[in-house]
Order: sequence, then structure tokens, then C-alpha cells
Amino acid sequence: MVNTPPPEKHLDEQHHQPQSSIASIDFYTPLRLSIDGTPRAAATGPSPTNQPIIPEGPIPLPPSSRSPPPPFPEAHHAITISNNGSFLGSHNHPSPPPLRPPPGGGGGKKGGGGDNGINVIDDCAVEEIHEVCHPPHVSLWDKLRGRLNEIFFPEDPFHVFRKRNQSPATKFVEAVQYVFPIIGWLRTYDFDVFRSDLIAGLTIASLAIPQGISYAKLANLPPIIGLYSSFVPPMIYAVLGSSRHLGIGPVSVASLIIGSELSQSVSPDTQTELYVSLAFTTTLFAGLLQTGLGIFRLGFIIDFLSKATLTGFMAGAAVIVILQQLKGLFGITHFTKQMQIIPVLKSVIHEEKEQWTWQTVVICLSFLALLLVARQVSAKKPKLFWVSALAPLTSVIISTLVVFILRSKLQKVATIGKLPEGVNPSSLHKLYFHGPYLSVAIKTGILAGVLSLTEGIAVGRTCASMNNYQIDGNKEMIAIGAMNVCGCLCSCYVVSGGFARSAVNYNAGAKTAFSNVVMALAILITLLFLMPLFYYTPNAVLAAIITSAVIGFIDVKAAYNLWKLDKLDFLISMCSFFGVLFISVPIGLAIAVGISLLKIILNVSRPFTSELGNIPGTRIYRNLSCYNNARRVPAFLILTIESPIYFANSMYLQERIIRWIREEEQRIQETGDAILKCVILDITAVTNIDSSGIEMLYQLKRTMDRSLLHLVLVNPVAIVMERLQNSKFLATFDARGLYLTIGEAVSDVSSSWRN
Repeated sequence: MVNTPPPEKHLDEQHHQPQSSIASIDFYTPLRLSIDGTPRAAATGPSPTNQPIIPEGPIPLPPSSRSPPPPFPEAHHAITISNNGSFLGSHNHPSPPPLRPPPGGGGGKKGGGGDNGINVIDDCAVEEIHEVCHPPHVSLWDKLRGRLNEIFFPEDPFHVFRKRNQSPATKFVEAVQYVFPIIGWLRTYDFDVFRSDLIAGLTIASLAIPQGISYAKLANLPPIIGLYSSFVPPMIYAVLGSSRHLGIGPVSVASLIIGSELSQSVSPDTQTELYVSLAFTTTLFAGLLQTGLGIFRLGFIIDFLSKATLTGFMAGAAVIVILQQLKGLFGITHFTKQMQIIPVLKSVIHEEKEQWTWQTVVICLSFLALLLVARQVSAKKPKLFWVSALAPLTSVIISTLVVFILRSKLQKVATIGKLPEGVNPSSLHKLYFHGPYLSVAIKTGILAGVLSLTEGIAVGRTCASMNNYQIDGNKEMIAIGAMNVCGCLCSCYVVSGGFARSAVNYNAGAKTAFSNVVMALAILITLLFLMPLFYYTPNAVLAAIITSAVIGFIDVKAAYNLWKLDKLDFLISMCSFFGVLFISVPIGLAIAVGISLLKIILNVSRPFTSELGNIPGTRIYRNLSCYNNARRVPAFLILTIESPIYFANSMYLQERIIRWIREEEQRIQETGDAILKCVILDITAVTNIDSSGIEMLYQLKRTMDRSLLHLVLVNPVAIVMERLQNSKFLATFDARGLYLTIGEAVSDVSSSWRN
């Protein structure tokens, strides 16, 4: 729509001021109905002449067909609005000035006289009002297909098959490479890349050997299973995984969950075979869950574990792990199997002090200090990453030599003992499918699978973003799940990409997943030839290695940032933290996830709305509570809705908009500002609307019509526009009910009041 040019200039005879580009339209003080239906007279008191008129909320707006009210002698409000939709100011007269048409008769659509107190300055001859276009027709099948693609294939993994001029052979190679990423990097592999992967693989092997043994002990499993789990799964990941830097092996969180959950039902000391069988069965169910999530493209489910939840959970799990290492620190033989903080502290306090061995305490604290110092050195100087990477293996070697040399004097120091030599034996016959403990294995597998998967995906994405490449989260789930399914058949327990191992792999300069193959080969050599060397390795040094590895999970800075940014996120984090500490690992995690879901529900059911004002001299409208220079446009209430409109929030939005209007009426009555005539809803951020939302708009429109308010919608997105059109809601509007921008709405609606 294009507005006509302004009328000729004329002179206001009473005030003797040129009014060539100003149309004077006056507001008087009629008796009218408020939004709640009660009679209320418009305010008659004067408003300051040097301040903008700022409405607090929506107020009824008369349609353009309403006849002007009779004049009252008390007050006259004049408002100045530019043709481009920006508000220029307002002023009062003690009494309404006489109106007369400009010379030549008529006022025209731009400029000229009127009767509603709006002065429109014609700063341009013609103001174009852009039409809000209707979206093109899309078939139901195309809509469904597009929506499913966005849900299950947001990264568009098949784009490589849509390249032009691709031969069938090329497409076949691309398909095989998609399933087996190893083919992609092997085609360009060279000696320089091999050298980098070799160094990185040997470096993480020095960390994986002591960590594998330590984490197996944390899971109450034989130490050799930790080494088995560092051999087969990394080989499988090198074939199926897409991350170049993920270091595969046992992780602390999964080890803690297996150790805490299974030990509550089965004793790892007296029922060792059953316990190990349940651990392998747990690994199977974890792998099946991970693979299923990847195949069916359900990776978005793990996004419900928010950063706040994981921050609190990881900190709580770290504290639990550290408390469990008190057994190794003091050399306690009879230690509680419970994981909560109170039973653990009771076990330490009530234990007979005679059973404590000072030699064990000295060994543990000494090497813990060494590991922490090495960690700090690498943190301050990243080029010295190898210091923290080699520190665990160095600690194992030194402590083993010390205990071996002083074995006659350190007989009370507990050691690992004899470890079997050879590669992974088959564990297919050990899987547990019948019996009273199957449900325990399934529950533990689901929990361990989800958390280890979350850790692996998070680490992989972090490394990828730092090197400007992308990984397919669902493919990673398939790769991690496949190596756990295969691992449970060859004496491995739950593995994933660990934080520490991946960081060392990245800093060591790994270029491809072949670094995991190098690490696995180093583990193989250890399994075949070096097992007797670990006979005198003290358990105390393993406790120190575990403690130094998990102490970084207690991220006080992250918790402080949550407090500063979002108090509800901080509450979620603390619920997860204390739930893990005082109740149990799964219940603490469930509480945090439940509060996170409640937060989502609150955000959906109570969306944010705000009042907008004009930035003087521009066509920009911003939140009045955020921008001090934003000015309300008299006679307009401009609101924005920043959420989809669903059944869960439609009634709230209707009540909230009516409340905005009621508050604006009260403000106008107190300040004497110009009466409200138009409510503009900026629905740019409304990304979707359902039938309940449409019905809410119908009811809101009827309510505002009864209060003589003009409702305007601004900038609906395509899906909202389509549903408004299909519901026939747009048919209830006149020509001035839908606009592309707020500025155009203000300019065009205000010009209509002069006609």
C-alpha cells in the first residue's frame, strides 16, 4: 500500500504558526470503557511539555471508523509522529484550538487536519507500506519431510550425495566413507601425519595404563579389565569414529556408577564372578542404548542434561570418588560399599586407627602432590602438556620400585598383585540374562551409557570446534555404542572419550584417530609382556592417580558463573551436587534433570513479554526497561511476545496482554497522557502457533473491539502467517491490521486517524 503525498501548506489562523507539514488532530476527554468494562474518563490533567509520553501498558484503541468525541474545555493533547513511524514529541493546550481544513479543501491521507490529537510530520513525500506476504503453498508431505529432517538430520549428513555430476562409483565410495570414516583419512595419510599420531598415541598410552588400572579399581573390578578396556574399544573407534582427538578408554563417571550401583546388590569381594558378569552385562545394555540413540537419530535426548546439571553432577561425583579413595589413602581393609558422604565418613571415623598404615598415607600424599604439581605446570604452560601426561606412569614406576626395594619394610602396604598375561579373553559366556539381578544391570547400563555418552560427545565437539571441523553426534553415538557392545564380548566394561585422555591426545598433536590405534598397540605390548612389573604397584598410588584425575571436575568457577548468570541454573547445579552427595548418584541426577524440565515448562508456559518504545530519530523499537532513551509512542501500546504460542501459554498471554492494557489505563489516568487507541503486537519471535493460540487471538481481538481498541499484528513468520490465514483469523482485520514493521504500523495507523 502507498500513501498519498501530504496536502499543501497552510497557516493556523488562531496560533499564527505555519502548519504546512503538520496535521493537527486533537484528543479530548470522552467517557469510555476501560479494558475491564468499567466506565472511566480519560485524564484531563496537563502532561509535561518537555517529556515523552510513555504508556505503561495496553489501552483500548478506537477503530478508524469511530466518530470524534465532543470537545471538552479541560485539556487538549497533541502528538507529533514522523511519517516514518518515529515519535517526535507531544504538547498540551489549555483548550482545544479550532480546527479548519487547509486551503484547497480536504486533508489528504498524509498531513492535514484531523480530530484525534496526532500531528504527523511529512518528512518524505510518499511513505510505502510493504505488504506482508503469504507463504507459498507447501504440500503436507513436503512439510512432514522437512520437519522430520530438521528433527532427525539437523546437520544434513547426506549433503555429500547431492553434489552434481557424481558417478555411481563416487557415491558408493562416499557412502562407505560415511559409515567408516577411517577410509576418508587413510586416503590422504602420509608420514608427517603418522609421526604426529605416533607421538600422541604413545603419550596417551602412558596415561591410559595407570588410568585403566585405577578406574577398574574404582568400579570394583579386577585391574586387568581396565587394561582390556583400553585395547579393543579404541581399535573399533578408529574405524567408526569421526573425531580426530577423542581418547578412548575407561572414564571415571561410568566407573563410579558401576561401582556404586552394582555393589549395592552384589559384593565384589565375595561374589566376584557374578559381579564381573553384571559389569559386562551392564556394558552390553549401555552399548545397545548408545547405538540405538544413534541409529534412530535420537541424540537430542542427551541435550536435556544441561551444563548446569552436569556441572553439579560431576562435582558431586568427584567428591564421592575422592572419598572412596580414603580406603587407599589410609590402607583401610573393611570399607563401606555405600557411596554417600555420610556412610563413607562414618566408615573412616569408626575404623580402628590401628589398621591405618602411615607408610600408605605417605606414599599416597607424596604422589598426589607430585601429580597435582605436574597438572599445574601443564595448565600454566600448555607446551609442557607431556609433564602431566607422563606423571601418572612415572608415579607408578617410581612407587613400584620403592615398594619392591623396601618390600621387607613395607609389608603392610597393599599392592595390585599378580595380573594375568595375554590379550582379552572372550566374555560371551559371562553375560547375565536370567536371574534377580538383571534389572540392576539394565538400570546401571542406561545410567552409565547416557552419562558416558554425554561426556564423549561433549569432549569430541570441543576438540572439533578448536580445530575447525565438525563431528556427527549421532555417528559418534553409534561408534561409542558399537565399541561397548563389542567390548562386552571381550572382557571390557563401559568406555568413552575421557576429558583427560582426550586433552592429552589433542595437546600431543594427534591428527587422526590412528593415535588410538597406537595407544591400543602399546596396551597390547603391556598385556603380553609387562604384566609382572605391576605386581608391587601400591594401591595408594592408584588412589592418588584417581584423585588427581577427578579433582578437576570440581569446577568452582563454573558454579560461580552460573550464580551470576542464572540463579535457577545454579539451583539446578546445587540440587545435582547435593543429591549425589547425600542421596545417590541416580537420584541426584534425576532431581537435577527434573528441575531442568520444570525450567523448560516454566519458560514455555510463562513466556517473556515486554513493552517497546521508539529510539528517537530512528525507526527502531526496543524494550523500554532496557533502553533509557526509548520513548513511548502516545496512543500506541507496542508489545512483543518472545515465544511460540501454544496451548501451554495461550491463556497466560491473553491475561498478560489484558493486564498490560489495564496498567496502561491506570498510568494514563494518573499522568494525563493521550488516550490509548492502538495495541501493536510484535510477533517476530513467535516461531509457531497452534489452535489454542489462534483461539486466544480471536478472544483477544473481541475483547479489544469491545473496548474500542485497534489490534495490529507485526511481522509474523511464515508458519504463523500460514496458520492465521488458514484459520480465517486475518479476515477479522481491516486493511490496517497487519504490517511488516512496527514503524510502518505506527505511521499508517496514525495517518488513518486524520481522515
